[in-house]
Amino acid sequence: MDIDVRGPRFGAAVTTVVLAVVLVTGSAWLLAWQTLAFALGAAGGVGRSPYGWLFRTAVRPRIGPPTEFEAPEPPRFAQAVGLVFAGLGLVGYTFGPDWLGLAATGAALAAAFLNAGFGYCLGCEMYLLVRRLTVRAG
Repeated sequence: MDIDVRGPRFGAAVTTVVLAVVLVTGSAWLLAWQTLAFALGAAGGVGRSPYGWLFRTAVRPRIGPPTEFEAPEPPRFAQAVGLVFAGLGLVGYTFGPDWLGLAATGAALAAAFLNAGFGYCLGCEMYLLVRRLTVRAG
């Protein structure tokens, strides 16, 4: 079943704010929260993530029904990519080196900002590229 395209963009906007705060404060706890949010989105789909729930219950009823939909697999893959980067960032902030935390969190922030600000989902594009490559190989 396809999903409302506004949901992942809302989640990306919240993620952008969270990751920006992590970069400013160096908070491993806040990055741990974001890592959990990515894990839930990767495991259950973006609708089952905390930001998906917030969009579905608080935002969507106020902005009206969706007019555009997308397949759920690319955003779910993007959540898994975010999970990898947030996990690396968490390792860096918790155990070191600090540059790993900064670099991985910065990369995740850049991807989230692209989606939130411009509607360009880098992880979704990676998903489509992987699909094309595996179809050719198979």
